[in-house]
Parts: sequence; C-alpha cells; structure tokens
Amino acid sequence: MSAAGRQAVFLDRDGVLVKPVVRHGRPYPPSSPEEMEIFPEAPAALEKLKQQGLLLVVVTNQPDVARGAQTAEAVARMHQRLARELPLDDILVCLHDDADGCRCRKPKPGLIEEAARRHGIDATRSFLIGDRWRDIDAGHAAGCTCLLIDYGYRERAPSRPPAARVRSLEQAVEWILAQLPRGV
Repeated sequence: MSAAGRQAVFLDRDGVLVKPVVRHGRPYPPSSPEEMEIFPEAPAALEKLKQQGLLLVVVTNQPDVARGAQTAEAVARMHQRLARELPLDDILVCLHDDADGCRCRKPKPGLIEEAARRHGIDATRSFLIGDRWRDIDAGHAAGCTCLLIDYGYRERAPSRPPAARVRSLEQAVEWILAQLPRGV
C-alpha cells in the first residue's frame, strides 16, 4: 500500500477493549455479551484517536468457536455490542484454532491485511495495540508500530519487542497521539 494509504489503529479485543478473565496467569475471553465488560476508559480513549482522523479496527482471535466452547452467534452478539458502544470502523475476527492453518489467526497478519484492503489502510503508517505476543507478532508482520499493554501474563514474549510497553489503553492512546504530527 502506498504512503497515501489511510492511517489506522488496530486493536485486539480481549485485554485491550474488554476485560479478560485471567486464570492461572493466562487471559481468556468472556463467554457471553452479558459477561463482556468493556473497559470504562475505552470510549473516551478511542474518541481521541477518531478526532485525529485515525480508523479504528478490531482484529481478534476467537478460537473457542473452533474448539466448541463458544458459538459464532455469541461472538457476533459481543461484536454488535462493541460496535454500538465504541467508535469503531470495523471488527475482523478469526474463529479458527492453530491447527486449522488459516492466514487470519494471529500471529499471522491476515486480519490486518484484510482490513488494509477493505479500508485503503497503509499498515506501515498504522499502529497495533495488543496485550499478547500474538498481537505484537501479527502487527510486526504487517509492518505496524506495535504497543503492548503489559499485564505480566505468564506466556512467551513477542518475537520482536514492541515500540512501547504500556499499562492501559489510555497510555497506549497517549503514546500514539505523541507520535502524530501536529495538526493531523
């Protein structure tokens, strides 16, 4: 994509926009729209990015569908709620598990590449905010500047370090805003 492409922020869902359920040091997604708790700071933080003309695209793995522990309908209802309550431009989801060998499951960059095609996004001018190594590796594979919300999960580290480690979505947004040219 050329430098004239649009600029975006790619956002993981669980741990970035939605509070994850943490068991044994590992994050898990909510099981229903009713259990899904959007971080209270998310609407205002995302609105700051929208005011700068950035597209906001959720890119999320939801492998519990492939594993039989979640339905695609429940995931769709959660995403409808996110779309109602947050200023998002699109939500892309991978419903596969690692064994499926798809291109969309992070750490592969397929969801980001699909969003770039749909919306004319230049991934190399864009950002990704995630809370797991899979998010950061996918963002790097697509050419994004990556920010890790570091909750200290007990899992492997990203293949390459993120541009910044932050403690919250709000801190990630402030970091991104500081990188943008004035008047953008």
